[in-house]
Amino acid sequence: MAYTASMLVLNGAGALLLYGILRLQDGLPLNPQGFAAVGPDLAFNTALSFVTNTNWQSYGGETTMSHFSQMAGLTVQNFLSAATGICLAIALVRGFASKSARDLGNFWVDLTRVTLYVLLPISIIAALFFVWQGVPQTFAASAEAVTLEGAKQTLSLGPVASQLAIKMLGTNGGGFYNVNSAHPFENPTALSNFIQMLLIFLLGAGLTNTFGRMVGNEKQGWAILGAMGVLFIAGVAVVYGVEASGNPFFHQLGLIGGNMEGKEVRFGIAASSLFAVITTAASCGAVIAMHDSFLPLAGMIPMINMQLGEIIVGGVGAGLYGMLVFALLTVFIAGLMVGRTPEYLGKKIEAPEVTMAMLSLLVLPLAILGFTALVGFIPSALASLQDAGPHGFSEALYAYTSATANNGSAFGGFNANTQFHNVMLGIAMLLGRFAMIVPVMAIAGSLARKSPQPASSGSFPTDTALFVSLLVGVILIVGGLTYFPSLALGPIAEHLAMTAGTLF
Repeated sequence: MAYTASMLVLNGAGALLLYGILRLQDGLPLNPQGFAAVGPDLAFNTALSFVTNTNWQSYGGETTMSHFSQMAGLTVQNFLSAATGICLAIALVRGFASKSARDLGNFWVDLTRVTLYVLLPISIIAALFFVWQGVPQTFAASAEAVTLEGAKQTLSLGPVASQLAIKMLGTNGGGFYNVNSAHPFENPTALSNFIQMLLIFLLGAGLTNTFGRMVGNEKQGWAILGAMGVLFIAGVAVVYGVEASGNPFFHQLGLIGGNMEGKEVRFGIAASSLFAVITTAASCGAVIAMHDSFLPLAGMIPMINMQLGEIIVGGVGAGLYGMLVFALLTVFIAGLMVGRTPEYLGKKIEAPEVTMAMLSLLVLPLAILGFTALVGFIPSALASLQDAGPHGFSEALYAYTSATANNGSAFGGFNANTQFHNVMLGIAMLLGRFAMIVPVMAIAGSLARKSPQPASSGSFPTDTALFVSLLVGVILIVGGLTYFPSLALGPIAEHLAMTAGTLF
């Protein structure tokens, strides 16, 4: 209880502080562009976005946020939200690993250690690397350039590299520039693109090994990472296969080739497809291609990655504790199949743990499907859709999926900067982060009070390929039963219409 309360106090204070910075931006220092204060609904949305590690952006960064807001507001919350996720994951693992613990540790101590010993050192190195690659890091507002045609162009500058480093490492995703990592100042080279993808997965994947070490069996960590890997590779294969094959409607016209619409032309279809799967598997939300321009089945995979709870590596910390919740559900189902009380890492999984696990898993569909349905009943909300038909439905579904799953990417045709969507998306972000965290912490506290039981001949091993297969199956079945009807109305219907010659 104390650990959870401390976490909520920190994040509540952070949201209020960030909201205040945005509302008072015009009177604060380091505002060389002279930007006005951010409006109430947009400040509300942005504050909750960065506190919840979502980094949904209903604004253009280089045309809305001052250097002070970018550094003291957004970048600080990038560190704190990432550290919060890691702390909560460690607290849950302590619940599994403890012999007779009375508490889960001290949140403030964990927060300090994670920030000072993990996030800051890696971010400093990454920022220096990005500066070397050509990413700006300056207090200057802009620079003037002359194009090849002789026209003058104003290029926005600022402290980009420092924010870029933690946005990738902490799986935050909020870009300094409106087009995010598709901007050449934010992602200047193929090498910087590769390092950004590596940073997105670095801590989330590494925490699986931390889990194995803390519970005294590294195979347990490899099993969790194996399940993540299977789902990730399947997603990459589908997105790249669909995009490389191109639009079947164009094939009927004799136009053969991959779908380059909306892609990062410097990196091509393969890198753009890989980046899209990584950023939605890891709750990052940074983009180098417009997901709105992906073919329907390829655009569906990022949605599924998020709808599963972004457990395929996931956000730093959040991916691990989300996957462990599915692991508890898996051993519970396995126990029912063989008629034994389910156990995981020697701890009996009983009614309180299963109840809390189901509560945490039900948060996402409640918010995703509920808010998407609400959009369909409100004319002003529907006006934010760029396209008609199933693609328009996909825009709304993707937006509330991304917000609830704390990702932050979007189908670019969706206009989110309205009073309705700023407020509703903000509420969705809160639910997706904290309504899931509280049941997870209740599981951690319950497990910490239990003494581990020695494995017996009837215990179900959870570090084998069989368990990995069962875990992946449970994830896909739960996701399929929950979201297939909405996906059928959106990307699947659009794909069938496209093959029949109808485009949206």
